[in-house]
Amino acid sequence: MNAIIKSDVISRRRVLSFMGLAAAFGLAAAPTVLAVSEAEGQTIGMERRQERREGRHQRRDDRRTGRTERREERRTGTTTGAAPAATTTGSAK
Repeated sequence: MNAIIKSDVISRRRVLSFMGLAAAFGLAAAPTVLAVSEAEGQTIGMERRQERREGRHQRRDDRRTGRTERREERRTGTTTGAAPAATTTGSAK
């Protein structure tokens, strides 16, 4: 009977510390669970965004290469790249 009485007696301090630990764990675990579920929902949008970004980078590189080739052709009369330079403003002769 002595063992039963000891197991029923729990101090308020111990209960409050247990509740504090449970609350801290709940707050720490909630963002992790939310981050995982949001990441799964955003993968399609993130992939589309990455594809658009890659397209922009490719177009920018093409513009820069074209500018460099046109500039080199104006200065020396020869192109440095393998592909012929396409002019958008016409060819000067």
